[in-house]
Amino acid sequence: MIKKENKYDLEERTSKFSCEIINFSRKIKKDIINNPLISQLIRSATSIGANYCEANGASSKKDFKNKIYICKKECRETKYWLEILANANPDLKEECRSLWKEAQEFTLIFSKITQTLEKKF
Repeated sequence: MIKKENKYDLEERTSKFSCEIINFSRKIKKDIINNPLISQLIRSATSIGANYCEANGASSKKDFKNKIYICKKECRETKYWLEILANANPDLKEECRSLWKEAQEFTLIFSKITQTLEKKF
């Protein structure tokens, strides 16, 4: 059976983003400046998808809402680390920008979800 790609599948999309961040991180020169930045980026970026998966398996509406807010927070943090890495590694600026755009789209998606949740609860 051929799996139909659905660009709106956030679990799959956030997982793909995590993999892209990991692959990108492997390209960055390892040194005293970059190492902690890479670590922070990987933590925040992979946390987006992990928390979204947890939200989908939430035990209550309150738990779901909390996990979605964490997703939004981790998106913002990811954008921050990408900006810092781009500044520290000008040769990677374009790739950082591309990843930043995806993180921004996630921020907008999770912001919309949280706005909807605020109206409902």
